[in-house]
Amino acid sequence: MAKTVTAVIKLQCPGGSATPAPPVGPALGQHGVNIGKFVKDFNDKTSDRKGLTLPVLITVYSDRSFEFVVKSPPASVMLKIAAKIPHEKKKGREVIPAEAKKGGKYKNHKVTRDQVRTIAQNKMTDLNASDVEQAMRIIEGTARSMGLTVEG
Repeated sequence: MAKTVTAVIKLQCPGGSATPAPPVGPALGQHGVNIGKFVKDFNDKTSDRKGLTLPVLITVYSDRSFEFVVKSPPASVMLKIAAKIPHEKKKGREVIPAEAKKGGKYKNHKVTRDQVRTIAQNKMTDLNASDVEQAMRIIEGTARSMGLTVEG
């Protein structure tokens, strides 16, 4: 009997350190997927990218088996790494300054065109672009919306 797709789940998990806690557990549990097996397989596959937030696309079949594809990290995460912006963790109910709500939170940080090109080449398979120049424009747009300055 052929397997039919019952669900496609999109999650963002920390590379190499996913746990059955939310958001992974509830998202997979409602479809009857073996959460422990997914966590083990995901952590084994992404152990080289520990700490990065990685989008994952999980296809669940009618017999409760699954396959998953790990995408490249979001452009904003890669831009923060390139601009050497420290990783920040939110705790509790954090008060967000008014200027941060408007966008452009990282106004004093810069990335070079070479860094943008590298990010664009890494994300080429996940972007809707036919060549590297178009992909660079997409990444530059993300950088501008974050408040980063693209130099060179």
